[in-house]
Amino acid sequence: MGEQRYGIDHTVLDAITSEVKEVYDLGVEVAVVIGGGNIFRGLSGAAKGMERASADYMGMLATVLNALALQNILENKGVATRVQSAIEMRELAETYIRRRAVRHLEKRRIVIFAAGTGNPYFTTDTAAALRAMEIGADVIMKATKVDGVYNTDPMKDKSAIKFEQLTYIDVLQKDLRVMDATAISLCMDNNLPIIVFNLTVSGNIKRIILGEMVGTLVTGRNNA
Repeated sequence: MGEQRYGIDHTVLDAITSEVKEVYDLGVEVAVVIGGGNIFRGLSGAAKGMERASADYMGMLATVLNALALQNILENKGVATRVQSAIEMRELAETYIRRRAVRHLEKRRIVIFAAGTGNPYFTTDTAAALRAMEIGADVIMKATKVDGVYNTDPMKDKSAIKFEQLTYIDVLQKDLRVMDATAISLCMDNNLPIIVFNLTVSGNIKRIILGEMVGTLVTGRNNA
């Protein structure tokens, strides 16, 4: 969305795809779970009086728009991609099949997962945790507009303290809103690390892949 109030900012999309291509060019297998909040948020729609399931389905469709936009720019940069949707729409995207997604990754294609889990009442965070476990991902990289997890909102509180490392239990007990509780619980049950980082800082994705300490690491054990 960039500085716009709505929709897709091409400049932002170009910057994000360049960041993704950098790590793809290193030989890393990359899958992307994309949200749709720049177009429509299910929770916001429900809060304004829409029936929750209908609002969530509208949010899922918004993620498909973003996925197709991301795919288009990546392929313009010479990166092979596949969009897989949890809701069947064969003219636009493949229907999600786990084994096919894994095969695409093996063939050096970036896989973009759209439409969340395909079910209302589940967030994009939960979809990310679920897809990451299904494809055997090494880590979830949670892209945000801040440089990690803080005890309070750093946009509103200048005295907010940043955490370099947290456990899943810390996140749940302190209600830190890294991801929703269902997603955190899924990651905890399967020992899948989460790195929360600032996507707007150029080069951050590559730095993380190369082993630099960027953002906040959430794991089962705090080694700090």
